[in-house]
Amino acid sequence: MFGAARAWGRARATCAFDTTRRLASAAATTSPLGRAPVKVALAMSAGCAALAMWREDEVCCAASKPVDKGTLRGKVALVTGATGSIGSAVARDLAMQGCSIAVVDLNESKCEEVASGLPTKSIGLAIDVSSEESVKAGYARIANELGAVDILVNVAGILSNNKVFETTAEEWRRVHAINYDSCFYLSKACIPHMKEQGWGRVVNLTSWAWKSGGLTAGTAYSASKGALVGLTFSLARQFAGDGVTVNGVAPCYVMSPMIMEQLTAEKRAELLEMIPVHRFCTPDEVAHAVVFLCSPLSGFITGEIIDMNGGFQMD
Repeated sequence: MFGAARAWGRARATCAFDTTRRLASAAATTSPLGRAPVKVALAMSAGCAALAMWREDEVCCAASKPVDKGTLRGKVALVTGATGSIGSAVARDLAMQGCSIAVVDLNESKCEEVASGLPTKSIGLAIDVSSEESVKAGYARIANELGAVDILVNVAGILSNNKVFETTAEEWRRVHAINYDSCFYLSKACIPHMKEQGWGRVVNLTSWAWKSGGLTAGTAYSASKGALVGLTFSLARQFAGDGVTVNGVAPCYVMSPMIMEQLTAEKRAELLEMIPVHRFCTPDEVAHAVVFLCSPLSGFITGEIIDMNGGFQMD
């Protein structure tokens, strides 16, 4: 392939030079200025040849960097909130792709139970993701038992439906610590290895609330998810040249206890009428979007938020 590209470039250079030289010779025999046009034409010819050779180098350079069409087999993935509906679906689907999984949540026995049901080498451990010290200690254990993390999926989060006047300062800080600070701490822990090896994936679970302002979600929750989008963009920009992609998935009204238990039957019926597809999102659909963003073939996608809102908002 590279030889063909070089041959194409050299052929263009030779053609450009020969064509311009013939034109220059014809001009010299008919022009009263004699040889002057020849010098000008030969200079143009050299320029054309140089341009053609530059194009050859450009083509060869592009050809020397083929798209990675490999699999995720052998990668190590860290999934937070991994005993919940969405997190466990993500852990399962990444394991089905051949990843070893660090199942992370607050209850270690539940984490171990989820990990034991996965088809690849996986571990379960409790990490308080709102604490940087806990994150550092947990990451060290994961790196020791599974290897350094190649894929980070930040699912852990808590919901608050309280609007601004009902939101206390303590609630505000707690929601942000779990929904937002955790992603900052975990990214700091995981990305250095990704950068060093020239490949990595970070996927943050945000929410449609970041864009809508929270139809039913509260102020602290909506603001924390908006902040997470900003972090996603910042990290994507910083590490785009290092083979590390950072993206987000923004679902709304997923059939999970966190959402469904905080909505009355009447509110759920009302929402089903409002959502254009007339149903709620499923954890499996969210997991599918996450695995897509983790794929080697998604390496040209970074700093993107995939909306999953059933047509609620189209932009």
